[in-house]
Amino acid sequence: MRRLSPETSTLYAELLDQLTALDARHSIGALKGSFTTKEVKGECYYYFQIFGLNGAQRQIYLGRKSPALDALAAKFKAEKVFLKPDLDRVKKLCAQIRAGGGLHADAAHARVLAALAAGGVFRLGGVLVGTHAFSAMGNMLGVNWEAAAKTQDIDIAASKNINIALPGGKADVPAALENLRLGFLPVPQLDHKNPSTSFKVRGSTLTVDILTPGAKEALKPVFIAALNTAAQPLPFLDYLLEAPERAAVVNSEGVLVNLPNPARFAFHKLIISRERAAALQVKAAKDLSQASALFSVLAEDRPGDILLAYEAIAARGQFWLGKLKKVMPVFAVKYPEGYQKLISAAPILKV
Repeated sequence: MRRLSPETSTLYAELLDQLTALDARHSIGALKGSFTTKEVKGECYYYFQIFGLNGAQRQIYLGRKSPALDALAAKFKAEKVFLKPDLDRVKKLCAQIRAGGGLHADAAHARVLAALAAGGVFRLGGVLVGTHAFSAMGNMLGVNWEAAAKTQDIDIAASKNINIALPGGKADVPAALENLRLGFLPVPQLDHKNPSTSFKVRGSTLTVDILTPGAKEALKPVFIAALNTAAQPLPFLDYLLEAPERAAVVNSEGVLVNLPNPARFAFHKLIISRERAAALQVKAAKDLSQASALFSVLAEDRPGDILLAYEAIAARGQFWLGKLKKVMPVFAVKYPEGYQKLISAAPILKV
């Protein structure tokens, strides 16, 4: 782990501000693609043209040429021009952050996250979890994890009741992925009566998994209407979704996402490391490693966050506290530095 320079952290803060402002506008000019027309049997039709990562072009049918669509295309063109300085600034900031040692997502993963963001998944309350979240937290906290583990899974968590009160508050995860033209296919469940909660790119290991909080007694997939997809329930996940923070995923262009609170993420990693099956001990080791890295930074920069995150666990009762205390001796032995940093902020956890 190494600290980013103050200049790079300042650039990241500006990037987050820029992306937040762009998201608040909900401007049609921010869409990636272009309007185009096509003549078929003497009639003119509008399409919206986009390109996938493999360079394949896709045209989405909009309708027969009309004054309304003419106006929409004109508005898109005008807003594209208006937003260009801001979008160019975002690209420059991302390049500067990368040059300054900031962590960045690879092109394929960033493109998928951008498609989900454009589809409203994060605006409606979806939260990026897993290793991609851990990587993005590095820039948020002003560090480069350097040896951050790579993953081919993009994990999105959402509550079953995700912003159902919002007027028109809906996203469409399958459609957002399909629009990328990467050949995303639903991964079938072992029990074919259950809907798919994962989407995999044909011929690739890249997978998008949709998750939601659930108890061990009821882990069958549940449908989240606001996202138009099923999600796999997982225990302890509700703890991560209670206090998300806005963050930027850096690539050639930034993507505005929601991340779990870093301190909660670290405690969650401790708890689930002991819940992993024997065949998943590599993941359990990664859980402890990520928790250690986070506690090492948070104890110095945001110790109050550790206390608040611990209090949120204690408020859940002895079952949760028991799960946490069970892992502490293992954590102390395997990651003594991270353990010492943790107990410096929360002495009650000392073993």
